[in-house]
Amino acid sequence: MSGESSERPGTLTAKTARRGRIIAVACAAFAFGMVGAAYASVPLYELFCQVTGYGGTTQRAEGESGRLVDHSIVVRFDGNVTPGLPWRFGPNEREISVKLGETRQTSFHVRNDSDRPVTAQATYNVTPDAAGLYFNKIACFCFDNQTLQPGEEMDMPVVFFVDPDILESEELRNGRAITLSYTFFPQESVSEPVATAPDKGETDAATDNL
Repeated sequence: MSGESSERPGTLTAKTARRGRIIAVACAAFAFGMVGAAYASVPLYELFCQVTGYGGTTQRAEGESGRLVDHSIVVRFDGNVTPGLPWRFGPNEREISVKLGETRQTSFHVRNDSDRPVTAQATYNVTPDAAGLYFNKIACFCFDNQTLQPGEEMDMPVVFFVDPDILESEELRNGRAITLSYTFFPQESVSEPVATAPDKGETDAATDNL
């Protein structure tokens, strides 16, 4: 009859099953995509912070600025350790005046006051936050874990410059000071490798010598 569907029940069942499989595959792809996005979110966020200076994240530079401007700014330094980390840590200079584009070096002093080796890593930021986009570090101890033996102390250098483009920032052009701050957090110590078992030839040779 003209008012009834011309498709057979078996055809409708096959189409329904195919549609169900398509929906299932789409849902699975979406789920995997969300998991991938979750794993990628941390490095992507770090990259975003480095590119934009968001949250006071400083920039990494491979070399000197190459451009010097006769305009000075004060850079202040601050050092901290989290509770439970038995270190004393602080800047050797509280502040210095630098010209924009000028490469300067300063250092921080650290001492392990405990009776055991301790490994820690420093996080860093600058204030005001917007200055992170213009604060460039050429060398810094914060890029790697630092391990100090009991009672060991050392000076750790920081080499940096402030990009002259900071003068183009409406928010920062009249600023007179930037603060670079570090905080050390304890890290898990790397366990000593287990001694390699001797191979069979070495074992047989040792037995023959008995």
